[in-house]
Amino acid sequence: MHLRIKDVAKNGFILYNDLSILLSRYFDGKVQKISVHARFTCPNRDGSKGVGGCTYCNNQTFSPEYCLTQKSVSEQLSDGVKFFSRRYSEMKYLAYFQSYTNTYSDLRTLIDKYEEALRFPGVVGLIIGTRPDCMPDDLSDYLQNLSKSTFLLIEYGVESTCDKTLEYINRGHTYADAVEAVNKTAAKGILTGAHLILGLPGESREMILNHAVEISRLPLTTVKLHQLQLIRDTRMVQQYKENPGLFHFYTVDEYIDLVIDFVERLNPGFIVERFISQSPKELLIYPDWGLKNHEFTAKVEKRMRERNAWQGKFYRYE
Repeated sequence: MHLRIKDVAKNGFILYNDLSILLSRYFDGKVQKISVHARFTCPNRDGSKGVGGCTYCNNQTFSPEYCLTQKSVSEQLSDGVKFFSRRYSEMKYLAYFQSYTNTYSDLRTLIDKYEEALRFPGVVGLIIGTRPDCMPDDLSDYLQNLSKSTFLLIEYGVESTCDKTLEYINRGHTYADAVEAVNKTAAKGILTGAHLILGLPGESREMILNHAVEISRLPLTTVKLHQLQLIRDTRMVQQYKENPGLFHFYTVDEYIDLVIDFVERLNPGFIVERFISQSPKELLIYPDWGLKNHEFTAKVEKRMRERNAWQGKFYRYE
């Protein structure tokens, strides 16, 4: 689905800022993200910080079929363009370095990957997903210069503001690391995003809503949310078997009200890029809501209107 401006609520205000609002400031026409797997790993997989990766992580859950690891960056972009251009003949693209940690390699290798993507016809910018503890100064300086000539968004996997949770899911970094990375990146004039998982083990509803309060203090451009999912071939499956009482898997209606409560407490200047994630049915154990992203979003917007809710309704300006 291409990016679009959100409908305006009946009383005249926008329910929340979606990604299309951000992109409309930089581009005319349709812009689509194309996921790229650049064959990087993570410091909590290769032993430098830990092994096994995050307990919830199976990268197959967010790697499209065209995003195969044996293909080059250009080949993946070519396949992605072919896939999306069937629906829209005139479209621009953002290369989305999504799988694993896309700032975790030597500087020359990273630059080569990024610039290969930017040379591909129709690609007008980059979105780079990474960890808060993987932004060395030399790379940060390069990205600062790059952001002056092309669209660039650095998306950090924050996941939680609670260090106890981060330790349990084997993130290998603290929330203080995330705060430092976001502040340093934004200070260089680079668009900066945060990804959070709502419903991680041991986190109450009050803790989850406090995430919105905490991250609202940061100089973020975007926030991406998704629900906790139990995925096959992950360490979290074993964690669930050992301690099911730590887990609460939300129903659709519960999660809709949770994300609305979250967004009401969120800085009204942030872009809310996404509410949920879809995983392949063959990998997903629970919960299987049977909803596509746009279907879930429509339900959120309907419920927001019913509740007279909007982004930042209960945000406290400091």
